Amino acid sequence: MSDSTPRRKLAAILVADVVGFSKKMGEDENRTLRNLKACRVITDSAIESNHGRVFGSAGDSVIAEFASPVDAIVAAVEFQKNLRDRNEVVPSEDQMLFRVGLNLGDVIVEGDNLFGDGVNVAARLEPLAEAGSILVSGKFHEEVRRKLDLGFVSKGAQEMKNIEEPVPTFKVLLGHEGEQEATPASAAAPSPSVSAPEQTPAAEAKVPAIAVLPFTNMGGDPEQEYFADGITEDIITNLSLWRIFPVISRNSSFAFRGQGQNLKQVASELGARYIVEGSVRKGGNRVRITAQLIDADEDHHLWSEKWDRTLEDIFEVQDEVSEAVAARVAPAIAGKEQSRIKRNRPDNLSAWEKYQQGLRCLHERQRTDYEDSGLTEAKLHLEAAIAADDSLADAHAHLALCGVVELAQRLAKDRAQTMSLMFDHARKAISRDAENTTALSVLSAYYLFNGEIQNCYDYAQRAVKSNPSHIMGYQRLGMALNRMDRFEQAEPVFQKTLKLSPVDPEIWVIHVGCFQAFMGQAQYQNALEACDRAIASNPRMGNLHGFRAAALGHLERFDEAQKELAIYLEARPNLKTREDFRKLFFRTWVLTDILIEGLIKAGWEPEA
Repeated sequence: MSDSTPRRKLAAILVADVVGFSKKMGEDENRTLRNLKACRVITDSAIESNHGRVFGSAGDSVIAEFASPVDAIVAAVEFQKNLRDRNEVVPSEDQMLFRVGLNLGDVIVEGDNLFGDGVNVAARLEPLAEAGSILVSGKFHEEVRRKLDLGFVSKGAQEMKNIEEPVPTFKVLLGHEGEQEATPASAAAPSPSVSAPEQTPAAEAKVPAIAVLPFTNMGGDPEQEYFADGITEDIITNLSLWRIFPVISRNSSFAFRGQGQNLKQVASELGARYIVEGSVRKGGNRVRITAQLIDADEDHHLWSEKWDRTLEDIFEVQDEVSEAVAARVAPAIAGKEQSRIKRNRPDNLSAWEKYQQGLRCLHERQRTDYEDSGLTEAKLHLEAAIAADDSLADAHAHLALCGVVELAQRLAKDRAQTMSLMFDHARKAISRDAENTTALSVLSAYYLFNGEIQNCYDYAQRAVKSNPSHIMGYQRLGMALNRMDRFEQAEPVFQKTLKLSPVDPEIWVIHVGCFQAFMGQAQYQNALEACDRAIASNPRMGNLHGFRAAALGHLERFDEAQKELAIYLEARPNLKTREDFRKLFFRTWVLTDILIEGLIKAGWEPEA
């Protein structure tokens, strides 16, 4: 006899709703729905990334459950801040404010839905919250108040319809209400913004899609099919995180399992230009995995790789391969697209193609200290892409990245203006794509240049979380750890970065990060080797010879050190005092003194 008793559980419930949604719909339905869709990407991604599940959604409302109240409030704070960032850079007509209610309580489980007072209290809290704020119940507050660095203000006990006892309520203090957040003056007032134009189907068709076909199980053992499928699904997931190209869904690509069609036909039916395919062969305790990338339009093989691994931990192998494929496939497609655009030179370039031209100039430029004509050309293409389609998040993100390059290569004529533009375009990118890894990495760099190391570290962590296959986030995380004097922790981060992208066009920057981590640990021979690899990748950067001279000085290889010092000082004729070096580097960093000491051992005689 089955048990008819309803199943119950304790859950944290989040209810969110748009302020004034009905009025906005009455004014402009299409615009309102477009903005709601953009905001729902922000809310839903925060809920999902913090282990929540949306189980109710009607019109403008969102109802989600979490097993942990800490996860629930972290998600709510995250998306309220991201929505606030979006509102700062879009026209007032496109701004949306959400109210959020959070409660912890007993709920009744019925299929995928939840019922009971646990849900009802959260739903009653939401309309009591101020626009753009979060209101939590007393029970919820008691559970999280000692576990997070958040402020709360009591709003008193509130009478609620069909709830027997008044419910104590607390407002969560977000940044603008009490948290110590470093907000640049440029962010205080939103700058005018052009409404994002509607994209035509023709413009959208310019963006190539990728399909990952089910990897073939070559071992013949049907029980190993799950492993091959797991590899394929993980690659699809990791590629989707890049957000640069559309990725065909798993359900669509798996429909072609074992059918052996011509790849051109498969690509046509899936609407994809690029195909990833591969195979898995397991024998004993070893597995061989192959993957290749094909341009189906031109029937051209772009890239392939093979992995031979033991199966001590089959899931680690699966993660490693899927991450590596994603990290190599996405840049390979970007390079192919740039070559195609350069070769074809169409008369009327779409925003996507202008953006790709900008990337090509950015990656292929010949860079030196104080001079970089390719960077100027890249900026022009990216600005043209934004003028054609202001909603293109990656164009904003890479224009912000150009500011990082200007500061790093000492090209900026007005440092404050460069910093401001860098910050503004990064924020615009995030308002259009809250998890844009490039923009998050740029904000990490912004705070590094601004001397706000904790913010630098926080944004680097967000970048890595947003896309674990994108090396820029790891690069910034390693730099943040170096600047926090956590050199031992920084070293493996840079080593992972090198493993993810061994042929990266900016690999010299990663080698410099390794150099700094080794110097900070007094591993001078390893530091020298890392510096040599950086110079081999980019011999035009004069500061690398200064780094090499310092490492040689500490190694007491004085003849070589003096030669490197001469090259360095020729590129830095105004370097006279210790303070001059600190201005070129970082004044208060422990590594600055280590480098100065190495340069003095190499023969530098700074003036008093």
